[in-house]
Amino acid sequence: HNQSYLSKTKIMCNNTEDIFNKDGMIDFAEKTCDFITNSPDPFHVVANCITKLSAAGFQALKTKDPFQGAIQTGGKYYYTIHNSTIVAFIVGEDYKPGSGGFTIIGGHTDSPNLKVKPRSKQPPNGSSGCHQLAVECYGGGLWHTWFDRDLGISGRVLIRSSDGVVKQELVKLATPVARVSTLAIHLQSAAERKKFEVNKELHTSPIIGTLLEKGSEEQLNASPDSLSSWQNNHSPILLQTIAKQLNVKVEDIADWELNLFDVQPASLGGIQQEFLQSARLDNLATVYCAVEALCEHSPKGQNDISLIAMFDHEEVGSGSAQGAGSPVMVEAVKRISDALGCGSSNSDLYSATINQSFVLSVDMAHAVHPNYSSKHESQHGPKLNDGLVIKSNANQRYATNAITAFIVREIARQNSLPIQEFVVRNDCGCGSTIGPTISALTGIRTVDVGMPQLSMHSCREMMAVKDLTYGYSFFQSFFKDFSKVDNALED
Repeated sequence: HNQSYLSKTKIMCNNTEDIFNKDGMIDFAEKTCDFITNSPDPFHVVANCITKLSAAGFQALKTKDPFQGAIQTGGKYYYTIHNSTIVAFIVGEDYKPGSGGFTIIGGHTDSPNLKVKPRSKQPPNGSSGCHQLAVECYGGGLWHTWFDRDLGISGRVLIRSSDGVVKQELVKLATPVARVSTLAIHLQSAAERKKFEVNKELHTSPIIGTLLEKGSEEQLNASPDSLSSWQNNHSPILLQTIAKQLNVKVEDIADWELNLFDVQPASLGGIQQEFLQSARLDNLATVYCAVEALCEHSPKGQNDISLIAMFDHEEVGSGSAQGAGSPVMVEAVKRISDALGCGSSNSDLYSATINQSFVLSVDMAHAVHPNYSSKHESQHGPKLNDGLVIKSNANQRYATNAITAFIVREIARQNSLPIQEFVVRNDCGCGSTIGPTISALTGIRTVDVGMPQLSMHSCREMMAVKDLTYGYSFFQSFFKDFSKVDNALED
């Protein structure tokens, strides 16, 4: 009986591999898992994007230097803003001023998380004997999903060197160094058992150890007198752990931006391995697909500038120097256009360029949840494994209109790719994206799309493998075919 069962299981698994590994879907999904697992914060996201872009022949530009003379037709380039936003682009070999525009994919590098506060050292909790970190909730997370998770710490650290130069280093404590524990059911009242309410200030401080460090300052390499006021306001254990990880002295740490993350790696799941289960699918699935599509894109025979812009701070409104609400997108278009001879100094050519341009604002979409299907409008319920989603909202929470939606559908039709539609119910609130912001700042036609997923803003989210490949394939088709579809439209 056991041999028969194992034989049947092996046959089923082989068939599954044939079905879901078609065109490399499984291989692509596994690479996406690796990228997300190794990108626990926007700084690591950008660093990993740079690794891929550099390997594909992209050259680094410095925003402090003029782009004039540094950009050529057929060239591949990238630059970063504050190391958490990245812009990368390819200039078509056939590009001529005024004869082509920008084909842009926009997304974001950030996700809801717990960030370490500027003063993370909490007063000792003598009654519990536990050592905790002070954290701040970033974005609109489903905070109850962060409880009872094995959490690591990552981000960037400023290191003061002996020559006075302050360097930026990335740090990733990938072991479970922190945990936010739930209260045992036996200690909850009847009312508390009915509804798990999270007080973000009182209940989200993670435990990182017990109060073993009597006179904890003595455990540090430096004496308390040599520490700065900033260092004295952080946990000695945390300072020492990060200093050891980076092979520096505690007193050399000048500042940091750190957040917590779930250390469980991204993985494939479902009985047929058809799902991708991970933290930060919103919006790192988009980031990975966009970077891969740009790296695979060829400038030969192209008269457009193919560009991706992955912004920080979308989850908190995009209002920062590196967010989509900043001058980043406008400056990218202007500076690249100037360097190629059709910038804002030549208003006629520049306007022609803008009017030949298009933005795909890509953020994950809400798939119909089988346990809560009534939450979706009956005619606009995206399904898992059914393709990219066009997101529309009459109140301009999304930037989609009839023309921009048609362009997406037509590109998909010409490349045999499935498309779905999403409109939020009238009795539900609607989220927003970078789409309306970029459209208003630049005047460029914009559409909002996304790959469908479940559990958005959870510590652990879920999407389908096919949708990942559909998204990647559409991005490739967008860079390749946009001009042809756009030119077939009457003005």
